[in-house]
Amino acid sequence: MRTSELFKKKRVFSFEIFPPKRTAPVQTIYDTVEELVDLKPDFISVTYGAGGSETSRHTLEIASFIKNEHSIESVAHLPCIYLSKDEVLEMMEEFRKNNIENILALRGDINPDLPPKKDFKYASDLVSFIKENGDFNIIAACYPEGHRECGSIVEDIRNLKTKVDAGADQLITQLFFDNEYFYSFRERAAIAGINVPIQAGIMPVVNKKQIERMVTLCGVDLPKKFLAMMQRYEHNPEAMRDAGIAYAVDQIVDLVAQGVDGIHLYTMNNPYIAHRIYEATKTLLAT
Repeated sequence: MRTSELFKKKRVFSFEIFPPKRTAPVQTIYDTVEELVDLKPDFISVTYGAGGSETSRHTLEIASFIKNEHSIESVAHLPCIYLSKDEVLEMMEEFRKNNIENILALRGDINPDLPPKKDFKYASDLVSFIKENGDFNIIAACYPEGHRECGSIVEDIRNLKTKVDAGADQLITQLFFDNEYFYSFRERAAIAGINVPIQAGIMPVVNKKQIERMVTLCGVDLPKKFLAMMQRYEHNPEAMRDAGIAYAVDQIVDLVAQGVDGIHLYTMNNPYIAHRIYEATKTLLAT
């Protein structure tokens, strides 16, 4: 099923997971999936990180397991900057064979030590290519605070409109910790004529190292109340975990009250946190 169709019926709730690192047993991710599917999310997306063909294989296998063994819709991430058109066609064929109908089309992070291939420069190029060569539901990323490489918010919205016009059927935001950024972004998107569903990406932060990495990678703004939480509980792991969960729940409550199309929870492969957040918000999400 195309996940974009779900928004016509309900507020969508979904999870993101990632393949385990090379040093971790692959079975760990299947154990995680088993715990997450108990919550009956609308879909689970599977990232495609560094690691080339090995990561691609794991992404496919995990997405197939979710869809074919548990009858939960899966979304396969597909970053294009280091892929050729032939490689993307091969992956699309593998997705079809495994009944995977949904692709999150991304440019992907640029490694300064690795020259990119030249077939796809932007995510919009990949969106167009998938639309022309397959029959998939295409999801694209968006950035409430603007993409860190973009010159301005206006330019970023213009680029997003290009992705949607190229064929993106729905959007998932990068994580954010101040909902006002999301509301301003949603308004700008509507003014620009972007009328596809937009899910808010929420990441529960459970330790200081995690947020430092996220800020470095994504450049997100940290509100005063978030910083106060970090400073108060950073040396108490259990309290930090519970505070991070509470902060994410508070964000979701506010987003639902403001009519968000859906919530996409970046689980960091932690089923315990996903369960806590789901239990705290399931009644709201159903309204």
